[in-house]
Amino acid sequence: MVTGRFRAFAIASCIGMLLVLLAGALVTNTGSGRGCGDDWPLCHGKFIPAYTLETAIELSHRVVSGLEGLLVLGVAIAVYRKYIKNREAYKEPLFYAAGALWFTIIQALMGAAAVKWYQSPPVMAIHFGISIIAFAATMLLVIWTYRAKRGTLQTTMTVPKSVFTWTLATSIFCYVVIYLGAFIRHTESAGGCVGWPLCNGEVIPEMTGATSIVFIHRVGALIIGLMILGLYLHIRKTTGESSSMTSAAGWVLLLLVAQVMSGAWLTATVGNEDWFIFTSLVHNLIIVALFGLLMDILIRSWRLREGRGQA
Repeated sequence: MVTGRFRAFAIASCIGMLLVLLAGALVTNTGSGRGCGDDWPLCHGKFIPAYTLETAIELSHRVVSGLEGLLVLGVAIAVYRKYIKNREAYKEPLFYAAGALWFTIIQALMGAAAVKWYQSPPVMAIHFGISIIAFAATMLLVIWTYRAKRGTLQTTMTVPKSVFTWTLATSIFCYVVIYLGAFIRHTESAGGCVGWPLCNGEVIPEMTGATSIVFIHRVGALIIGLMILGLYLHIRKTTGESSSMTSAAGWVLLLLVAQVMSGAWLTATVGNEDWFIFTSLVHNLIIVALFGLLMDILIRSWRLREGRGQA
């Protein structure tokens, strides 16, 4: 049902979206958002402008984003053509492909608006939030292609409604924490809390300026950590230790631990610009993978709770 060529196409669009995310984070972390002035889609009025580091970073981000846009469009067209021939089998991947295309368009328009007109940090943080949803959609499509390859799309497994409810609450709060992290970057508040796990040597620091922003993000991260741990234990208890849902929740929990460690590493490198850029990219890489897997659990718990027998 799913050819190797189509699977490779989906994987390429997922990798491309990840590169767009990382390139966007690099633009923010290096302060290269104005590397092409206020021109869009041209850069300083040219296709290939004079070289500066900021211009090179911003232009590279635009090129990668443009190529990814074509990839996502191509995947959406391919899925739609398959959907026309077999509506039942390709209903789910059409949802993922259409979602990736829609949020990629929104992402591009927000990026253009950020260049042409000043955008406040809260709006720019939303830009990252839109990007992570677009990535999740491409990741879900890749996961679907592998399940189709293994023939595991059909299952008699049922999931209690409580799993969906818990996963939905966890996913929404996770998105809020991700937004807070993006807000830290766009307000350049990373140095607000020195040290880890304490903030400036205090359990509850003085809630002013950058310190309050970072501390709220840390509190949110602690809460989402407890929610993910609880979700894993609940899924393991209700679906069994060897179920695919438990396995997916286990990966989310593992990525959570990695995210916490990368957060501590990020804090330790705040004063070193070169290392801080690298650790920030690692921090972003882990969270986008975690959110994508969380979305997979959310969708599967929704479908299985309805008793339709589809994973």
